[in-house]
Amino acid sequence: MTAETLTDNIPWAGAAPRLSVLIPFKGDDPAPLLALLGRETAAAEIVVLDDGSADPALGARVAAAIRACPLPARLVTLARNVGRAKGRNRLVAHARAGHFLFLDSDMAPDDDAFLGCWLALIAAEDPAVAFGGFSLRQVSPRRDQALHRQMAAHSDCLPVAERRLAPEKTLFTSNLLVRRDVFAAEAFDEGFAGWGWEDVEWGMRVARRWPIVHVDNTATHLGLDTARTLAAKYEQSAANFARVVASHPQVVRNYPSYRVARMLKRAPLRPLWRPWLKAFAIADVAPVAARAFAMRLYRAALYAEAV
Repeated sequence: MTAETLTDNIPWAGAAPRLSVLIPFKGDDPAPLLALLGRETAAAEIVVLDDGSADPALGARVAAAIRACPLPARLVTLARNVGRAKGRNRLVAHARAGHFLFLDSDMAPDDDAFLGCWLALIAAEDPAVAFGGFSLRQVSPRRDQALHRQMAAHSDCLPVAERRLAPEKTLFTSNLLVRRDVFAAEAFDEGFAGWGWEDVEWGMRVARRWPIVHVDNTATHLGLDTARTLAAKYEQSAANFARVVASHPQVVRNYPSYRVARMLKRAPLRPLWRPWLKAFAIADVAPVAARAFAMRLYRAALYAEAV
């Protein structure tokens, strides 16, 4: 197992939280999020995982933020990167509450009582799994992020009524509440590597056994990507998509991304025209709606190799 170093603040010792907020990061700075969460008076603890950032200056800033946090807080620093699925599983090993809230380091709660809303839901319903939703409310528009903003607004930042139509598909590990017994039975699949699909695959497994609740307790995704970075993530995710297809063929065949990938698999000369889709999608001078369509086709052409 990868070596880890622990940094606790004073309130950590002896705390009995009802909610464990679990925040992984690699290279990003979670200190602003810690400051926002620390404004609430809540029966919650925070566990932050540095997944092998290997940045002493960043590590020192986060350790200082942990010590200054009014809520019980722990920093787990890994000597090397273990990846998204394994890192989140490692976070759970340090959590003490009956419910876990997975929250990405580049998120910002949209409500001043964000943790209080989650705790109220726990008290009222004790849900097995609940997703609070994404938003872009606190993100200032930037030209270099216009493509990701367009695509996120179309597919990620969905209203709660729409998310409830496909509960296992429309959840992400960036604002996700999970009860301890559920996670003990269904942890994240550590066979996933790189970026993408480990959260959706987890949702597919969990949905077979427990209801997935969708609520309106959103957090803003501050970390929008440039078009080139987004394309690189899709390129990483193709192998993970193949893993999902192999494990859950009956579920995935209903997804639009799968159906388009199957259609493009039959298209001739795919290795020749696929780079042109990417080139158009990352071109800032093209209309953003057309670029988003091209990027979705590029992703489907990548996934065609997996179906």
